[in-house]
Amino acid sequence: MTFDKNKVAKTLFDENVSVIMAELESGPQDSSTLSSTLGITETNIKTRLAYLIETGFVFESNNKFSVDSKKLAQFMENDENYKGVVDGLTEIDSYLN
Repeated sequence: MTFDKNKVAKTLFDENVSVIMAELESGPQDSSTLSSTLGITETNIKTRLAYLIETGFVFESNNKFSVDSKKLAQFMENDENYKGVVDGLTEIDSYLN
């Protein structure tokens, strides 16, 4: 499947999406649990994750959301924007320590 790398990166780093993704790090989550934990409606969660679902980074099945960790890790390793952020933070850290 092809996807717009910039749109995926923008979506992943969007603060409204990243808070949901952080909850999914520990494994699949029921939409009602996510809704209750984050104070976001189930419909809003699905709307925020729509592009990631469409591109296969997030799966939705029976009102449960999960992340394709392998695909996400591969994307992050190959994304120049992400590499730039990590390199910049590493460089700043080296100056501070």
